[in-house]
This record gives sequence, structure tokens and C-alpha cells, in this order.
Amino acid sequence: MDKIVMKGGTALHGEVEVSGAKNAALPILASALLADGTTTFRNVPDLADVATMLEVLRTMGCEAARLTGKKADTCEISIAGNITPEAPYDLVKTMRASVLVLGPLVARFGRARVSMPGGCAIGARPIDQHLKGLKALGADIHLTEGYVEARAKQLKGGMVNFDVITVTGTENVMMAAVLAKGRTVMENCAREPEVEELARVLNKMGAKVEGAGTSIITIEGVDSLNPVEHAILPDRIEAGTLLVAAAISGGNVLVKHARPEHLDAVIDKLREAGCTITAEGGGLRCKAPRSLKSVNITTTEHPGFPTDMQAQLMALMTVSHGTSVISENIFENRFMHVPELHRLGADITIQGHTAVVKGVKALSGAQVMATDLRASASLILAGLRADGQTEVSRVYHLDRGYERLERKLRGLGADIRRVKERA
Repeated sequence: MDKIVMKGGTALHGEVEVSGAKNAALPILASALLADGTTTFRNVPDLADVATMLEVLRTMGCEAARLTGKKADTCEISIAGNITPEAPYDLVKTMRASVLVLGPLVARFGRARVSMPGGCAIGARPIDQHLKGLKALGADIHLTEGYVEARAKQLKGGMVNFDVITVTGTENVMMAAVLAKGRTVMENCAREPEVEELARVLNKMGAKVEGAGTSIITIEGVDSLNPVEHAILPDRIEAGTLLVAAAISGGNVLVKHARPEHLDAVIDKLREAGCTITAEGGGLRCKAPRSLKSVNITTTEHPGFPTDMQAQLMALMTVSHGTSVISENIFENRFMHVPELHRLGADITIQGHTAVVKGVKALSGAQVMATDLRASASLILAGLRADGQTEVSRVYHLDRGYERLERKLRGLGADIRRVKERA
């Protein structure tokens, strides 16, 4: 098992490139199930979660592989005829986004058997809204032996009104509806850029999707779709994490390919904290102030402040002047990084779904343990600022969502390396 070892105190400088978006790549890879032939996706990040999705597709009988050499950011998925429409527990348990194959399988092959994903470290994330949407399109759904079994000879367009906003639920039902007969109207949809990106791919395949990026999506079903070639958009969460890395280290970094329109809420908070953020060279530059100011943060659905950036901003607030109040409104267990930040010297008090962070003059290096993906990033960010050596263990969480983050930080001047932990 790997760990990250780092020494803090170095201001980051230079340029760094953002990889493709994990949260866009996963549903888009699943969308390949909707068409026969070979679909090609470029700018696909080399992540553990992406590898899992490719394995899910292979298990069903698809040819799914990442190319090598100069095309290592490219994945090809080939489908010819019938497949085995099942996503087994052994794979789904490692990545709940595997449930994204449910909608495409029912729409294209008339049946699906997908393991229930269960909860995860940051809280329960049920798929009841996915199932509600598929039922509204005419799917017959049964839960048996830990699996969702769905059948439909022909899905039919219908009204889908989500009780709560759900990104993967919106994506799953959208992929099902593109092959349903007739018109589907989806209300209270997630508005994330990744949802828009999936709709963009579906439309390139021949679908008729309108309104993605708003709360109401309208879909006219078509008889069939065609394979496409598409480049995945840059990862806004990785971009935000790298901007915070510049800020917390006292540095000046150009994050190439970062899209300002996808990071409005994060940019606003960084500027409020005293950072200078400017659009430059097809990306964003973050120049840190001499002294960071505390800001209050409330996570909410897009276009509000993203829950996937909460842990990173909390790390920044630990060394800001004043007191910050951070309210987490999306996941109930997303303060699991707080005890580990305490080990680095942070002053944080938890009150229900709110964290009160009092900035300290300095953090001190320590051995800490990652509990989930974004917690991993927050601990590495804090380690960039901490005096002495910080060791972050269980970084397999990091590898689920960040492509070689330690290499990117080292390229900016950080004293950071990955090492094997002793058994």
C-alpha cells in the first residue's frame, strides 16, 4: 500500500495541467452501452474509478481498453450485439458509480441486473431516485438478493420529478430516456457541468436532449444511437484543488485548462480569502496573499459551492486569519478529515453539520490517514503548509479521483513523494 510523504513550507510556482473530469468520464463511459460499434473517448483520466468502470464493461462482454503510448488518455469501447447486462457486487462495491450502467442497459437491452451500491464513507447515497425515474419510464423493477433487476420491452417517455437533486440519478434516467419511445420531461434535475457534458455526448450520438444544465431536461426518444469520438472536459474539482494548493502554500500558479465558468463559487471564496484569481492562457492563475482571510462556506447543489471542495477549503481555513464557519448540506459524514487535521495542529470544532475553524499561525507535520477521496486531498494541502514532515497513508482513496497529484505538485516545487508502506 502506498503513502504520500512530504515536507511543507515551499511556496508553489509554475504551471500545471488539469486532467479530464472523473465525474464526467464515468457516466460517459457507461453511455457507450447505448450504441453498437466502437466509441472513442479522449482526455480520460487514468484513475482507479475509471479502471473499475472499464472492468464493469468488460465483464458484460464489451471490449473496453485504455490505449498506450501517446494515446494513453484515450479509451475505446466496442459493442457488437448482445451482452450480459449485469454489474456484479464485487465491482459495484468498490465504486458506486457503477450503477450508471443501469439506465443504458434497460433502455438498450431491455433488462439489467446491477448490484445495490450501498453506502460509503461519506454517508448513505441511496439510488431510490434512479429507480423512481426508471419506473416512470415503464421499467419493471425488483430488488432481490442485493441486486436491482429491471426489465422493459420498450421504455416509454414520461414525467420524472426528482424528490431531491441527484447527479447520478439525473444521468442514469437521462441515458434511459434517450431510447424511450416518446417524450420525457425530467424536473428538479442536477445542473452540474458533468450533466451537461453527458447530454453533449448523447446528442453527438444522435439523441435529442434539451435543457441539460437547467433544472428541467426534455428528451425526445430516438430508435437508435451511433458511436462517437469525444474529448472529456477538464476536471473542475482537480482544478479547484490545485488553486487551493497555490493559495495555502503562499505561491503563484497557473492552472491550465481550468474553466472559470465551472468554478464561480470556488473562485469567489478564494478571492474573498485574499487570493488574486485571473483568467490567463486558457486557464486560471492563483496568486496567494501575504495573509489569508477566513471565509464562511455553505455547500449546496451546483451552481453553489461544491461539497467536493469543502475539505480542501477547510484545509485552507486552518491557516487563515480569523474564524470560518463551514456548513455541509450534502453528505452527513463529510467531516471525517477533521480529526486528521487536528493531528496537524488545526483548531476545528464540529457542531452537527457545521464546522467552526479558527485559523492558527502554523501547522505541524504528522502521520495522518485518509478516509475518503476529498479528505485525502485536504490532508495533502495541509501538508504543503505544515512545518516538518507529513505522511498521508491510505492514499488509494486519492487515486480514485486525482491523476498523479503528487507528481503535479512536485512539478510546482513541492517536496513530495509516493512511497510503499511497510507491511
